[in-house]
Amino acid sequence: MIRVQGKEYGPADLATLREWKAEGRLLPSNPARLVDVDSWKTAGEIPGLFRSEASHVQTAVSRQRSQISSQQTEVSDQQPAAKPLNRNILVETFRIYFRGFFQFLALSLLSIVPIFCAELTSRFVDTAQGVNLDLRTLVPWAFGMCMLVLRIVLIPVYIAGIQILTAELVTGQRFGFLNVLNGAIKYWPRVAGVGLFVWGVFFLLFVFALGIAIMVVTSSTLFSIVIALGLLAVQLWLFGRFFINVLFWQQFAVLGNLSATDSLRESRNLARGGQDLPWHQRPMWRGALIVSIWYAFIIGLSVAILWPRLVAEWPVIQHYFNQLTQGQDPQAVLQKINASLQTSHGFDYRGLALTIAERVLQPLLGIAFVVLYLGSKGQSDLG
Repeated sequence: MIRVQGKEYGPADLATLREWKAEGRLLPSNPARLVDVDSWKTAGEIPGLFRSEASHVQTAVSRQRSQISSQQTEVSDQQPAAKPLNRNILVETFRIYFRGFFQFLALSLLSIVPIFCAELTSRFVDTAQGVNLDLRTLVPWAFGMCMLVLRIVLIPVYIAGIQILTAELVTGQRFGFLNVLNGAIKYWPRVAGVGLFVWGVFFLLFVFALGIAIMVVTSSTLFSIVIALGLLAVQLWLFGRFFINVLFWQQFAVLGNLSATDSLRESRNLARGGQDLPWHQRPMWRGALIVSIWYAFIIGLSVAILWPRLVAEWPVIQHYFNQLTQGQDPQAVLQKINASLQTSHGFDYRGLALTIAERVLQPLLGIAFVVLYLGSKGQSDLG
């Protein structure tokens, strides 16, 4: 017997259940029981029905929750249960990252290789001699577009791979990279669908906010400026609210094995949960802190890598700025700046190095959210 959305279906034999699974009507998380047994389990536990990539993840999550339960039992007489786990999120993140470094690096290569190939091809074609101008323009553009499409297609695999690999390493298990990749590919449709919705909404919110900011700058009356500032404040509030609601969608879509709608709903519930905890221990604030630390680190890394180039070009920047302040035609000055950039810069080694370094370190962000998700779920499941 299978229960879907509160309704029971069956009885059904294994062949019928496999047909339901193939049609997308049966998920591993759906409750199931034998006809002559009153206790329910999940369809993912039925032998021979669902294959193991999903069950490996569910097992990892279950084991992590058991570990959390035992940790909380040990410290319950001395301090709040959430404190030992939350205090070690960053430590646990780095431990997992270094333990599975080469596997995380292999996942990062899914985005590094297309970027590197596009940059090198563009450089070699631009410097080639005796090549037809149309071909020199077409080949880098076509290859760059192919690499861009490849990067976009591989993003869901990368996201799911980070979730699966982190969950396995949390429990002390080690699975081969190909097994992780195979499991991640099976989550591609769901992660791609939810990701397209989430990033699409973020993009629209950003475009609207940018348009309102332009209205603020170009407004000529005080009333229009006040209206535009009010709209911008509302837009920023909507952005922050949506950001909070989708903090954990990746974890619920992969580790929770939930549908697109359920993963978004449970992400919102978890992010807004923990109201009985101090504010700095709630999942929402911890997630926002993790994201803030990550972007602060990336900004610092960018400044460190690009600073020598900025210092070297500062006299040129100051020269053109003086021309603008002396009343020269802004369009002519911008044309001179573009011509100077095209003649003075070849292959952007520093920019490429920054991009590769960011991609190599980016799994840290995903790992931190998986650790936070497992800890927060463990606390909520234990009441």
